[in-house]
Parts: sequence; structure tokens; C-alpha cells
Amino acid sequence: MPTHIRLEGNERKPRPGTVRVRDVRPTTPIEVTVTVRHPDLPDPRSRLTRRQLEDSHAVSPDDTAAVKRVLGRYGLTVSDVQAATGSLVVSGTAAQIEAAFEPGLGVYRTAGGREFRGREGHVKIPRALRGVVTGVFGLDQRRVARRRVRDRQGARRRSMSSHQPLGPAELEQRYRFPDGRGEGQTIAIAEFGGGYFPADLRRYCHEHGRDVPHVTTVPVGLRPLTRRQIANLPADRRAEARGESGEVMMDVEIVAGLCDKAKIYLLFAPFDQRGWIDLLDRVMALDPPPVTLSVSWGSAEDSDDWSAAAHRAINHRLHAASLLGITVCVATGDDGSGDSMDDDRAHVHFPASSPYVLAVGGTMLKGDREVVWWNEPGDHSEPHGGSTGGGVSAAFERPTWQRVRRVRSVNPGAIDGRTIPDVAALAGLPGYAVVHNGRTAMNGGTSASAPVWAALIARIAARRPDRPAQFLTPLLYAKKRAFRDVTEGHNTSPQPGRGYHAREGYDATCGLGVPDGEALLASL
Repeated sequence: MPTHIRLEGNERKPRPGTVRVRDVRPTTPIEVTVTVRHPDLPDPRSRLTRRQLEDSHAVSPDDTAAVKRVLGRYGLTVSDVQAATGSLVVSGTAAQIEAAFEPGLGVYRTAGGREFRGREGHVKIPRALRGVVTGVFGLDQRRVARRRVRDRQGARRRSMSSHQPLGPAELEQRYRFPDGRGEGQTIAIAEFGGGYFPADLRRYCHEHGRDVPHVTTVPVGLRPLTRRQIANLPADRRAEARGESGEVMMDVEIVAGLCDKAKIYLLFAPFDQRGWIDLLDRVMALDPPPVTLSVSWGSAEDSDDWSAAAHRAINHRLHAASLLGITVCVATGDDGSGDSMDDDRAHVHFPASSPYVLAVGGTMLKGDREVVWWNEPGDHSEPHGGSTGGGVSAAFERPTWQRVRRVRSVNPGAIDGRTIPDVAALAGLPGYAVVHNGRTAMNGGTSASAPVWAALIARIAARRPDRPAQFLTPLLYAKKRAFRDVTEGHNTSPQPGRGYHAREGYDATCGLGVPDGEALLASL
């Protein structure tokens, strides 16, 4: 009888454009996150304290003990057990990892010459852990966290002739933010690359008459880059890192400008599947838990880069976060109905498609009207192109609380899936005023819409100090008068050449619409 069995849902397909160049050296130290089975979680409209989550829905101590005992036979060390979500950090040499999981690790090279550790096919686990271990993450370090890095200077030159990008005061006025600056609230922001530059934040706050908030960077297997580190990178990687850093600074500056009295945690994790899982575990371990987490990263939910096990593990952690009252605001992507896939089908972004987040789409201004964000050709194949993501999930059924007129997928034979976005905010012109590398510029995309909503949620929570934080997404569907409907535009991208159109009421471009913050506060 074989000593190992296949671990279903952890298959990794060959990545197009990459080649295996060598095996991983047997002595290479490797650390992975192993997930174990967990009890079912209650409806996300429930509310649990962290203690209640740990006491009632934690993984079995017998299961964690079994993992430690069995993997210890291979010389592996198990540490940092997250009982509430079922994560265990496992470390050892590549040879020990190979003996325990038989992944066939290799070093792969992309067409651009970059190398990463990866694998193909299935992972196996010792037979004694059958039904206990659900996933092994971190063996394959291919990228699954992406966000579009815009040509900020080019976009700024194009827009500034007739548009002035918006700062916090204009955003407060446009979306009728409640008074206050997020006093007493904690906001988390997820990042998967780039650097954080406090000097840029100080300049931004000075330019807009805001205090500089307390920002804490939290490395979760990745530290933010410094300017010196970026300057020493190869030319192609240097340009990418600068772009990613500009996106990081946009996230922080939008939140800081609207909630300069809140405490902001900026968490950095690697952009692979393990990075997502570890970051969400770390967010839930913050004390106190944040009222909201802003996520401007993701990729198509049915991309081969995601494994089924990663979908389940990330979705489980988002579910747990919702029970703690954390509203996770996730951008729906900047590539319209196709979401950068090239298969003649429409796609939606993950984790925006999870039923345990607030999916945030994008608008733009057309005169005095706020319409669906769409710049020709509807994706980023052209320098100034882009469009809000949105559509019908092929992975998640429509949750019971999404009580709106059904949106039919433009894909033939599709399920009645979760539809995104839930809400929207400005993504296109006139854009957002930002400071990057000491210079004022503009930026945008749904990467900006998500932190706007995170800041609004924190402002509302600050006005309700006697009420515990609550996962807001299901509640919003009963508060339709707290939104301004967006009824003009579409998100069609060149692939698949069809998309979704705005209409009266809920739709798959801007969801319920853009917020009226004062009305939303009153309705809650």
C-alpha cells in the first residue's frame, strides 16, 4: 500500500510561457502553510467575537496534533498554529518537503527571464493525514495577486487639461461622508508588492490640510521596499516596483485623507496563494480587529493560477472575517467584462466574487453625471484603456441576501451566480490626486474605489461607537435609498466583446450605485 495519497484540489497546471530550468537544491530552506479541516461557519449575518470564533469553530486539537506528529517524522517543524482558521506553518529543507508532500519542486523561468519556485501536477500527503489536511500552500510561488499599474504621468497629462483630480475634501462632498475622521477606528490595507514612503504621505496630508495618521507596516512574509532597494533593482523590475509603490501610496493616501484619525495597518505579503492565506490570518489576529480591510488586488476567479484548494481556503478566511464584523472591500478589477482572460468568455475577479466581501466597482464623471467607468478599448491593452470589472460568478452561487433582480450571465449555460459589484465609487476621470516620489500626480481605477469605501465604512463606524462592527454587505441590499443609482454606460472589453450594461436599479457594472454617506449612516 502506498504511503502517500493525492491531495485533491491542489493541482497546478503548467504556466504558459515558463520553462523548468532546474530542480530546487535539496538543502534549500522552505516554509509553507498547511491548512486542516474546520467546522462549518454560521451565516455571515451572524456576529462573533474572536473568543467565540476560537471556542466554537476552531479546528480540532487532535487534527493539529496529528499533523505535527506525522510531519515530524519527515523532520519538518510545525509552528504558528492558527486554530480559528486552521493554518499551520511548516518548515524544513527542500528534501524534507519532497519526502512529505512529493511536489516535484523546480525552478521555473518566465519569458522575461525571471525565476520562481514552482511545481506542476498534484501534491500528495502522508496517508495518515487523509481527510485532515486540506491544502499545502507556498510550494509554488507563481503570481496570483495582481493590480493594474497605470501610467500615472501620461494619464495626468491627458486629464489635467480639462479635469482636476479629486482630493479628500471633494470626495467627502461628492459622497456626503459623515462628519469625523475615523476616530477610534482601525483600518487594514492589503498589499502584495511595492514600497511605502512616509515622506510622500506627509506631503499629501500637508497639501490637503489633513493630519498625518498613525500607519503601521506589518510584514507577512514580505517587507515593503525602500527607495534604495528599488533603485538597485534591474531596470524592468525597477519600473514595476515603482509602479506598485505608486499603487500602495494611493491606497494609503486615500484612506489617510478621509480617516486621518484612524489607525492604519499596512500589511505586505508575497503575491502567491500562500500570501493571501497568511495575510488574512494576520488581519484577523490584529487587536482589535479592523472594522474594514481594503484590497485592491486579485485576478480572474477561474484563472489556472488559482487552485480549488486556494479558493476554498481564502473564502473560508473571508467568511471568518465577516463573522468578526470586518467588511473586506475588494476592487472588481480594471479590465471590464473579460478580466484579462482571452477565451471569448466573460470573467469576474476573485476575491471580489466571494460572497463574504464588499465588491467595489468603478465610475467616472461625464459632465455632471456619474457613469460607468469605461475608457476605450475597455481593458488595459491600450495605455489609457480600462473599465470596471463586474459580472456573474462561475464559482459562487448567488447568496440569499443578494435580493435583487437577477442579472443573467453573458456566458451561455452559466449558473445563477453571485453578481458583482455590490457598490461603486470613482475610478476614472477626473481621478485622484496623489503624491508619489515627492511629486503630485493622479491615479485611479477600482484600486482607488475600494479604499474610498473602506474609509466610508470607518467614518460610519466612528459615528456609531455603541454598536459593534458588522459585516455590512448583506445590510446594504436593504438600504437602496442610501445610494445614487448609476444608469449610463457598460463594461464591455475586447475579449469577449460583450459585457454588462447599467440600468435603473441594481446591475453588474456599478451594483447598487455610489454612496450617499449621510443617508447610509441614517439608515443603519
